Amino acid sequence: MNQYTFCAPCLFGLEGLVGEEARRLGFENVTVEDRRVFFTGDEHTLAKANLCLRMAERVMVLMGRFPVKSFEDLYQGVKAIAWGDYIPKDGVFPVKGYSLGSALHSVPDCQAIVKKATVDRMSQTYGITWFPETGATYQIRFSIMKDLCEVFLDTSGVSLHKRGWRAVGNDAPIHETMAAAMVNLSRYRGREFFWDPFCGSGTIVIEAALAALNRAPGLDRSFGAEAWSTIAPNVWQEERTAAMDREYRGNYEILGSDIDPQSLNIAIANAKKAGVSKYISFREGDATKLSLPTDKGIIVCNPPYGERMGEQNEAKRLYRDLGKHLRYADGWKKYIISSEADFEHYFGTPATKKRKLYNGRLQCNVYMYY
Repeated sequence: MNQYTFCAPCLFGLEGLVGEEARRLGFENVTVEDRRVFFTGDEHTLAKANLCLRMAERVMVLMGRFPVKSFEDLYQGVKAIAWGDYIPKDGVFPVKGYSLGSALHSVPDCQAIVKKATVDRMSQTYGITWFPETGATYQIRFSIMKDLCEVFLDTSGVSLHKRGWRAVGNDAPIHETMAAAMVNLSRYRGREFFWDPFCGSGTIVIEAALAALNRAPGLDRSFGAEAWSTIAPNVWQEERTAAMDREYRGNYEILGSDIDPQSLNIAIANAKKAGVSKYISFREGDATKLSLPTDKGIIVCNPPYGERMGEQNEAKRLYRDLGKHLRYADGWKKYIISSEADFEHYFGTPATKKRKLYNGRLQCNVYMYY
């Protein structure tokens, strides 16, 4: 088996959680940096990471790392990579990337040079000058930060937050990876009552069910590297079987409620497609008025927040009403994500702890009450 260095990028603020998860999965040499986690392993690690990481956005192989002050530096650094060991003659190898705080600031020019250098190296390897690019995709990604270039091969294809169960065109205000992070922060393990009173399309409660079952989030989707000729198909088969063998069996009390019946219908459909509908109950109701389903449990939720002034004022009233409703719910641990800087003021209670996260580009805090 070959040994690789992998990079798992993630949403800002989730690095530590992804690092802990990588260690739990048995990955080696785990190191945490801003917005990404590195670890090492073989082809089985590659497959296991794609299948099992709940909070990472993708899994990439680090191909090279070198300083760049000029386009010639970039060309020579990329050309030095043994691309023929990974990309076959018919491979499709598009290039994406970014540059920040560096002498090379033109991303289109950098993309063109990375492509040319890759073609030139592969031409030397295969003895041909033209590549049809009709086979599997080997997505090349580069990042240039402060004149340091890193080049990767993306093994995931579609981002890992797309688990495969969300209906086409059904967007959500929170990614599956962020929802999984909130479930992780709540330390929910399936033993307590779990409730999302603003469940929307069901993202948080579905991630809670997957976590309780210890079900690999990527079990029902495909990945870019599954089509690679350099990785034997049995690797993916073995890791899928191993992931299913690690699943738990049990009865879980998970409730999703929402004031909007249309959202609930979408949530019910999503839960069914995710294969967890028998573990989740759904109920229509106003979160600020709905009776608590039990005396104690865990609330994890993403209340609506507006970007325009009128919506912001409405959100603040909602926080105030929710705080009054839950004021005496002492048996409940609460984990609420919001972009409102004065959330605690409107909610009426200082949080026991809070953690800064980014929901996409929006800076938020998870307010924890326990």
